[in-house]
Amino acid sequence: MNRGIVYDGVPSKEELASCPGVPSEERMRQGRVAVIECVQEIPCNPCSFSCKFNAITIIDKSYSDKEVVIDFPFEYLPLPQEHQVVDAVNRYGEVVCKGIIKKVKQVKAYAGTTVVSMIIPIEFADEVRSMKRLAR
Repeated sequence: MNRGIVYDGVPSKEELASCPGVPSEERMRQGRVAVIECVQEIPCNPCSFSCKFNAITIIDKSYSDKEVVIDFPFEYLPLPQEHQVVDAVNRYGEVVCKGIIKKVKQVKAYAGTTVVSMIIPIEFADEVRSMKRLAR
């Protein structure tokens, strides 16, 4: 099955590997970093533009030897609760593993978008990008 921006609108692993903004594994293990998964060669920079401190943080591979923390926007209700176990999903919305909600941030500066921090096993750090919506 062909996957990639042209085929299904989601970047493939090969396309992501060619992105110039992807930090090295060594850098990611030093602390939180932003991973901008954009394979389009257009002058677009909404993530860093919206951060007035130039400190967008998405993946933290320095959390532990076995787990990482990823942050992602979540605009669905109900919101998860801290310590809740949820289904972690990939770019396609497919369940990859279980995650534990570390923090749910609702800050006025985020313009209504909740940012969720989730702990997942380190081997899924480059695959998990969100969580499955919770039942109402």
